[in-house]
Amino acid sequence: MAGKLTILDFAKMKSDGRKIVMVTAYDAAFAAIFDEAGADMLLVGDSLGMVVLGLPDTLSVTMEDMVRHTGAAARGRKHAFLVADLPFMSYQASIPEAVRNAGRLLQAGAEAVKLEGGRTMEATIRAIASCDIPVMGHIGLTPQSVHRMGGYRVQGRSEAQAARLIDDALAVQEAGAFAVVLEGMPSGLASEITERLSIPTIGIGAGGGCDGQVLVMHDLLGLFDAFRPKFVKRFGELKGPVKEAALAYADAVRTGAFPDEDHSF
Repeated sequence: MAGKLTILDFAKMKSDGRKIVMVTAYDAAFAAIFDEAGADMLLVGDSLGMVVLGLPDTLSVTMEDMVRHTGAAARGRKHAFLVADLPFMSYQASIPEAVRNAGRLLQAGAEAVKLEGGRTMEATIRAIASCDIPVMGHIGLTPQSVHRMGGYRVQGRSEAQAARLIDDALAVQEAGAFAVVLEGMPSGLASEITERLSIPTIGIGAGGGCDGQVLVMHDLLGLFDAFRPKFVKRFGELKGPVKEAALAYADAVRTGAFPDEDHSF
């Protein structure tokens, strides 16, 4: 496997036409697995609120949650580039607060931060990037704006919405972001944005024309059933085998079959 990946590698991957593989990870064990499998980027997403902490959305995730899980994931990976989400209200209130919180995530082990928003976040992205903290943008369906959008709805279907998202993407790039996530938008629009930008685009529910793709690990492994977005492909169904192992363990304990002599001192 190649050495440690950096933002320079992702710029070259875009220019060379090589797809970027990104997946979420929230602890050392899974970060190590995805790292060994060759993931280019790992994202400590605020999606941990739903898939790890059992919250109804991402809005209750705190900086303390993100710092703890970022540190855990950082200790598990060797080669992949680690990005951490700035959670809701950790960067919207003021630019100085956004810069401080971005710094906290880098101190925890991240190599870049991700925040949601386009033109409205231009000054914030610029301020964080000016402190030599790499920033990944995120436009389209932005989960922290779920109430404004009226739910988790595809964005950019109308001509006006599409024009706004193109402007958002250009603003993120102009502000100094090294990459941008395109979520929940028509594939044709995502392809157009990808062609117009010089920085890599990472798609999630945005079709195959992006420079890379990201999925939540619990979705791709078949471990999350609360809802299944259309764009999710489950590359494994691990919930069943895990449950079977737990049932076998419980039965062995109750019958006295475990621990036996081989597992006793």
